[in-house]
Amino acid sequence: MTLALDATAQDLLFREAHTANAFTDEPVSEEQVQAIYDLIKLAPTAFNQSPLRIVLVRSEEARERLVSHMAEGNQAKTRTAPLVAILAADNEFHEELPALLPHFPQAKELFFSERPVREQSAALNGALQAAYFILGIRAAGLAAGPMTGFDFAGVQKEFLDDDHTPLMVINIGKPAEDAFYPRSPRLSFDQAVTTV
Repeated sequence: MTLALDATAQDLLFREAHTANAFTDEPVSEEQVQAIYDLIKLAPTAFNQSPLRIVLVRSEEARERLVSHMAEGNQAKTRTAPLVAILAADNEFHEELPALLPHFPQAKELFFSERPVREQSAALNGALQAAYFILGIRAAGLAAGPMTGFDFAGVQKEFLDDDHTPLMVINIGKPAEDAFYPRSPRLSFDQAVTTV
């Protein structure tokens, strides 16, 4: 049995792709990031909501402010990556929904009513979009180094606001020669899948 996606694309997105820990100094352009976003924004979320917000950290001053909030093991690679992105969930994503949801009027009532409902939905769907963003980075021929080892409250205070919850920080660029650790084991199909 085969997949519709050819083997080269499967390798690019999954088999040969690893979390990168070192990068070349080749820059990542705004056009590349826009192409990535324009691709991944089409992937599914509940009611097509789009809670993911991305802060591109390009200036040296902003980079140093971010590095100060990273765990010690993530500081050097964050300091030297060609591009760093802070991914966050917008807990007020519902403000964009009227234009996005002509076919789901019930969602408008649900999300406009209570903040805890929005926060839960933003966290889940923002995480989905973050995963799509990682795949989009790989589809662009770049490598991603996603990290959750940082001071979430510090990053929120420094770069976001109370309506945005940090999800992860991602280093982005062309992988250096020694960018990858050996692949860790994964669960097999039989370990992860049950049929009822």
